[in-house]
Amino acid sequence: MRIYLLRQLALLIITLFLLTIFAFCLSYWFPGNPITNSSGIFSDDTVRFAEAAAARGYDANIFVQYWHYLGHLFRGDWGISLLDADPVFEQLQLRFGATLEIAVLAMLIALVPGIALGVLAALNFRKPIDHTILSMSLSGYSIPVFWFAQIAILLVAVRWEMLPIAGQINPLFNIEPITGSILLDIFISQPDNMSLALRSAVRHITLPVLVLSVMPMMLLIRLTRSSMLDVLDKNYITSAYAKGLSTRSVIWSHAIPNAMQNVIRELGSLLSLLITNTMIIEVIFSWPGIGSWLIRSIYERDYPVIQGGLLLIAALILCVHVALNLFHAWRYPQVRKDLNASS
Repeated sequence: MRIYLLRQLALLIITLFLLTIFAFCLSYWFPGNPITNSSGIFSDDTVRFAEAAAARGYDANIFVQYWHYLGHLFRGDWGISLLDADPVFEQLQLRFGATLEIAVLAMLIALVPGIALGVLAALNFRKPIDHTILSMSLSGYSIPVFWFAQIAILLVAVRWEMLPIAGQINPLFNIEPITGSILLDIFISQPDNMSLALRSAVRHITLPVLVLSVMPMMLLIRLTRSSMLDVLDKNYITSAYAKGLSTRSVIWSHAIPNAMQNVIRELGSLLSLLITNTMIIEVIFSWPGIGSWLIRSIYERDYPVIQGGLLLIAALILCVHVALNLFHAWRYPQVRKDLNASS
């Protein structure tokens, strides 16, 4: 496990290094002045522009500039927004909490029914319940998330008037953003009408989270069903039945734990899809997360925000991939042996 851990950490460090090089080069690839693209300071402000150029090493060669870029990166000086004049790093911290809030809640909602329905479909292979669950998962996966979100708004919010359409909370509550997660911010700020604020926040977050959880749930159903069918054909399952173990014991103690091996391995790809859909959901529901801010910045050509947003999202996906690989190898030792990482 130690060798495998070192290999994964080395892969993470090298990939993050290449990622920072890509982000650094974006300031030159974008139109305009690279100093403005990286710092957010326009050349009209001659004094600050000259200070930014000197601080970022633009009077030296490209290697010195990259070294200064890393220094600013680790200090949290990611420039300022060209549109809002807000520090990019501080805004990303707040918006990261908002994005993480709906992404984590959507994944948690998708995991339980997704795995349960996948197991149920596999145990009833080629029976009506299997065909029903498989058809539902195929249909749910085929529906574009932006179309499904619009239909949900039209029915649930507009026609039935059950839930709000946009935002994190009713503006009348005036919750000061601290972490970016509206639920955490309510608990931290402790407003006088805390119960009403929580109710408003839950009502606002319910619809985007439910819409966002649909596609991961459908994928989990298909992954779990396929993995369970493969495990149920293994010899150790037949041997467990031959020993006289009950069906319940075989399924819970042998089939499901081993079926989860393939599911955990695919969770990294599922996360990439979830982050992509989160960006779409944030735009549709006016959720103040990284995705909506990044898409707005692309339209408005706010280059410091684009650099910081892409770097943070890519680093997040990469770190989760490595964490899942490490958990997968720790939970299933045969993975390490198959990769010749340990004896």
